Amino acid sequence: MAIYSIKDLENLCGIKAHTIRIWETRYNIITPQRTKTNIRYYQDEDLKHLLNIAFLNKNGIKISKIAKMSEKEIAERVADMSAVTLEDNAQMDALTLSMIEMDEYKFDRIISTNIQKIGFERTMLEIIYPFLDKLSLLWLTGSIYPVQENFISCLIRQKIIAAIDAVPPTQAKTKKTTKKFVIYLPEGENQELSLLLIHYLIKSRKNEVIYLGPKISLQDVKDACKVYQPDFIFTMVTETYTKTPVQTYIKTLSETFPNSQILLSGYQVVVQQVKSSDNITIVASINDMIYFLNAMNNTPPSKLIE
Repeated sequence: MAIYSIKDLENLCGIKAHTIRIWETRYNIITPQRTKTNIRYYQDEDLKHLLNIAFLNKNGIKISKIAKMSEKEIAERVADMSAVTLEDNAQMDALTLSMIEMDEYKFDRIISTNIQKIGFERTMLEIIYPFLDKLSLLWLTGSIYPVQENFISCLIRQKIIAAIDAVPPTQAKTKKTTKKFVIYLPEGENQELSLLLIHYLIKSRKNEVIYLGPKISLQDVKDACKVYQPDFIFTMVTETYTKTPVQTYIKTLSETFPNSQILLSGYQVVVQQVKSSDNITIVASINDMIYFLNAMNNTPPSKLIE
């Protein structure tokens, strides 16, 4: 059984510690346990209960009314509302709850409802990506178990792969006009969810993609490009080259693949202020990549995602 501090509850629920204390005193929402030195601590059931309460409160139900509900009534209201609401804060709370409870059904209902209403791409950019940012914070503060993070990451991965598979392959008669991409992560890089999303973005705009995956050596990239001869190579450098200049690796890429345009993204590329060259383009964010792909395909400006 996990133990949470009031600061953990604040991080997970988005409710200030001061407010949580008021709810405890005035409405008896939850009752903390106390250590021998009189320090508050909370358990799994307290966290789940507070997440549900925070979700309802952020969706306009007064705390005084929630306090009068039974646990069953609260759970039923959350289940009903999480399937239909598109408020950003409410989505974050509902996804966090599905992760804490390791509830695949709840996660699937939230994401599938959003995909139905606003499409897969907007769901990823407006719901999943902000949630992953929150997930990083929760991981750094030790507020969640590694297995909970892995559980939700695998579900998101499944969704992206399903979306990629649903995009029809490029027809033979249009192959001459489509652009060819090779995408991969270098050795030591593990941010596969971002790479999979890039795969979807490229393929959904009717381009051809060879997905090599994470932890790929430069020799493997050379072998693939020798066969495939891509117009573009996309990669990200986020976790490696933290103590050595990433520019060295990029210079090697530029010289190794002179006939391909290399698209570079990732935290280290941005913070180390990498210099571009004739065949190097810096793509600082997902939105920049979308803009690049839309412009490449001559998409009208009104359709570009800002």
